[in-house]
Amino acid sequence: MLLRAYIVYIRPILEYNCVVWSPQLKQDTDCIERVQRRFTKRLPNLRHMSYDNSLSVLDVPTSELRRLHVDLIWCYQIVFNLVCLNCDDFFEYCPVSTMRRHPYKLYKKHCNSNVRRNYFSNKMINVWNSLPLTVNFSTLHSFKYSTERVDFKQFLICN
Repeated sequence: MLLRAYIVYIRPILEYNCVVWSPQLKQDTDCIERVQRRFTKRLPNLRHMSYDNSLSVLDVPTSELRRLHVDLIWCYQIVFNLVCLNCDDFFEYCPVSTMRRHPYKLYKKHCNSNVRRNYFSNKMINVWNSLPLTVNFSTLHSFKYSTERVDFKQFLICN
């Protein structure tokens, strides 16, 4: 019951518009993650478990990983023109034709400032380009499902 209340009432507030405001500092990410940690500690059977164990029992990803998935879905929607945004305003396709992994690689431009480096279209390129061949790009639904099984730990701030 408490977990359902968290998923219905608290999580939408924490994840609202996360593509726009996604935190870049470890302390900010920790602060958001603490909210989910507190709720898992309040569940009766999980009170004495570690945070990682309780998440695995509940089959719930960390809030940082969920934000990364949302960013990837937005990236997919922009690249495949599923939203009313011009892909050329955000991304540039990689000009090299011999590529490893998937055929939708994006080119990462050099950034001189941290503001630009942490901007959505720049921070997502490394994650997007690292997607393995097992990811299915045919539909949005298949993309969502196949990216859930990819390990993104190297891209998470809080490991």
